[in-house]
Amino acid sequence: MAIKSVSIRIEEEMLKKLSYVADYEGRSVNSHVLVLIRENIKAFEEKNGVIDGSISADVNVKPTRK
Repeated sequence: MAIKSVSIRIEEEMLKKLSYVADYEGRSVNSHVLVLIRENIKAFEEKNGVIDGSISADVNVKPTRK
């Protein structure tokens, strides 16, 4: 499994709060974000069905609002 990096822009206050929660849970911010992502994917798949791992990034993406 290849590991990829993602950069996000986040408000300072939100990052401080995320850091607090991560520390409370005994995790780094990076590890906590990965937990949140996994939980989100699991919830999505429980509601909508399993996401096929071979789907390319541009498939099954909600279009932007106009």
